[in-house]
Amino acid sequence: MFSAFFVERPKFAIVIAIVLTLAGGLSIYSLPVNEYPPISPPSIVVSAVYPGASAEVVETAVGTPVEDAVNGVEDMIYMSSKSANDGSYTLTVTFKVGADADMALVRVQNRVKLAEPSLPSEVTAAGLKIDEQSPDILKIVSFSSPDNSLDYKFISNYVKINVVSALARVDGISNASILGEAEYSMRLWLDPDRMAGFGLSVKDVHASLSEQNVQVAAGKIGAPPFEGTLQTEYTLRIKGRLEDVSEFEDIVLRARDDGSAIYVRDVARVELGQADYGFFGEIDGKPAVNVGLYLLADANALAAGAAVDARVAELAKSFPEGMTYAASYDTTKYVSTAINQVVTSLFQAVALVIAITFIFLGNWRATLVPTVAIPVSLIASFAVLQLVGMSINTVTLFGLILAIGIVVDDAILVIENCDRHMREDPTMTAKEAALVTMREVGGAIIATTLV
Repeated sequence: MFSAFFVERPKFAIVIAIVLTLAGGLSIYSLPVNEYPPISPPSIVVSAVYPGASAEVVETAVGTPVEDAVNGVEDMIYMSSKSANDGSYTLTVTFKVGADADMALVRVQNRVKLAEPSLPSEVTAAGLKIDEQSPDILKIVSFSSPDNSLDYKFISNYVKINVVSALARVDGISNASILGEAEYSMRLWLDPDRMAGFGLSVKDVHASLSEQNVQVAAGKIGAPPFEGTLQTEYTLRIKGRLEDVSEFEDIVLRARDDGSAIYVRDVARVELGQADYGFFGEIDGKPAVNVGLYLLADANALAAGAAVDARVAELAKSFPEGMTYAASYDTTKYVSTAINQVVTSLFQAVALVIAITFIFLGNWRATLVPTVAIPVSLIASFAVLQLVGMSINTVTLFGLILAIGIVVDDAILVIENCDRHMREDPTMTAKEAALVTMREVGGAIIATTLV
């Protein structure tokens, strides 16, 4: 058998073992670490908002043009859409397993561009969001105010402005998003009776908001061309978009001939609220803003999780008083526990082999062989994982635990059989005993390992 080649050339076998061990050891640091193997197909999500529209209108005005354009994109398996009564629209396009997610994103973007001229102006003005959706969520970090000194809106907007963008830049994180975002929005509660009394309609209020809540370029004074000599050029800066409640209350809805005017405050109650009240988060029964962190396909979950923890701890130094955070969901704990169990099993197996081999054979030289063979075999396995494009996950770690048992059994079997031949024939050398042993049990070892 081919094992005779290595038995007769021990130095060559030692060199190969060293090379495989080094390759496996280096592969450990470059292999992605995940909770599960990447078996989920890549997905691209198209999101849009049609303010004030019902689900049926959204489906007709937004869903039909977008889906007609995206349908049939290369490598697509299927797509599903959802239209809601809050005016939101979501299209999820699922691609084949192994498809390039970046190319899939580009293809979907190109298809959606073709549909944009057919969409309502309100939808294109708000913009269509096209993102790669990762199925692998790394952890959820919850931000709350235990003493209730900060409300849900404030925490959500603080996290969006100061935390989410920082976490999205962490190595290994593909996306960071607030689950149930409470974005600030100026809400106008119109009084229909007062509006009717002034002869105003909702369209009049909308037109006034569009005209007076706008950012414009005011131009310059003293800019060329001009006549004469000017020494100074001024860039005009005027009040742009409105910010607080009082400014919205002062919007003029109608100017009268006598110089008086009808303001928003005359027909509406203005307040700073949330853009959407359909979602909210909690932790331990108290309001909490939950940030979901998604992992890149080839990222190391443990390294990314540690980097996230360090970044959040650094950001927490500047949190407003009364605001705290906690990792309410963390997959890295399971992965780290599984890795620790494999390491523990490895040391237990090595100790068991040393004890059993020495107790039954009473020979330190014979005990040294399986003691060295076990770590060499296992560490070299990581080089194979790197070669075939696999990751360190719960499935591959379970395979390594099984490999520990196989290596231990095979090592003890070979050593005991060699010792038996040498005891039965004192003139037989260790090399001859090894050759005879591998001819006898080599096939069985290969068969059991393959099974």
